[in-house]
Amino acid sequence: MTRHTLSWMALCAALAVPGVASAHHAMEKDGMWVDHDGMTLYTFDKDAGGKSMCNGECAKNWPPLMVKKDDEAPKDKWTHVTRDDGSMQWAYDGKPLYTFVKDKKAGETTGDGMKDVWHVAKP
Repeated sequence: MTRHTLSWMALCAALAVPGVASAHHAMEKDGMWVDHDGMTLYTFDKDAGGKSMCNGECAKNWPPLMVKKDDEAPKDKWTHVTRDDGSMQWAYDGKPLYTFVKDKKAGETTGDGMKDVWHVAKP
């Protein structure tokens, strides 16, 4: 077998594992949403009506999961929300998604329950 064939076989095997592959911008891991780097995604209780209320200093600590030019179109419960600066952010089930600056490694959840308004995003 060639190295190229083995790479494709590994990719197909990874995609066959339940909960590993979802959307291009995020995936489910251990019952929570993570970004493409495996960093935990969070929701903010103050977000309402499909709008992010976390801007400025808040967004420095809770970076939004931004829509990138090559991201696939939203489907199912995935949507885009327009931020105050006009940029686009991913949302799941109407809730904008964020990472947390104090999570240093993939899978950390140090932001869960922060100030009783930040929560790990779950499918």
